[in-house]
Amino acid sequence: MKFTVITLFPQMVENALTYGVIGKALEKGLIELETINPRDFSTDKHNRVDDRPFGGGAGMVMMYDPLSATVEQLKQQNKELTLSFLSPSGKKLNQNTVNQLAQEQHIVLLCGRYEGIDQRFIDTYVDNEISLGDFVISGGELAAAVIIDAVARQIPEVLGDEDSAKTDSFMSNKLGPPQYTRSALLKTEGVPEVLLSGNHAKIAEWREQKALEITKEKRPDLLGKKT
Repeated sequence: MKFTVITLFPQMVENALTYGVIGKALEKGLIELETINPRDFSTDKHNRVDDRPFGGGAGMVMMYDPLSATVEQLKQQNKELTLSFLSPSGKKLNQNTVNQLAQEQHIVLLCGRYEGIDQRFIDTYVDNEISLGDFVISGGELAAAVIIDAVARQIPEVLGDEDSAKTDSFMSNKLGPPQYTRSALLKTEGVPEVLLSGNHAKIAEWREQKALEITKEKRPDLLGKKT
């Protein structure tokens, strides 16, 4: 799978994804990351990509022309590409959206900055708007890294154990069960006996029950949702 991120700060995205399983997936070529800077498509001698908003107001707005030129170049390579804009106005990201994105071969993400993007560009080129939640951050770069991380986990071989993604929180509209591991200080004190029993059927049953209990306590809104 290929991820293309349109951003004024390419290194911010690239650096965020150099660690852990996602960094290893990039090294192995299981996923591909491309970053494109709209400044490279500015015709202004100072490579400007923003200007004052019509009607006045605080801040600056990303301009139509450099963004349009950026996307048009991408469309020359793939006329059918879908552009997702990371915006507070977008649909909230959830696991269902992540799973849908994981079915794509090429995901193109646009990172906003300043006070926003010229609405004419959004009307012409943007297919989807995605938000991390009801809050505002300084730009879309961190949101892009979050989406890439979440989607890449669903790609075969990215995780050492493919069952890890299948049992993640939210995959079945439940949170994950509590986890325990070895401790030189605590030994097995406090570890539920079933986890030490070696009975995999009983362990699976216990984990399912605990996941349900935790979801009822912490996120009852998840229960009953369609997967």
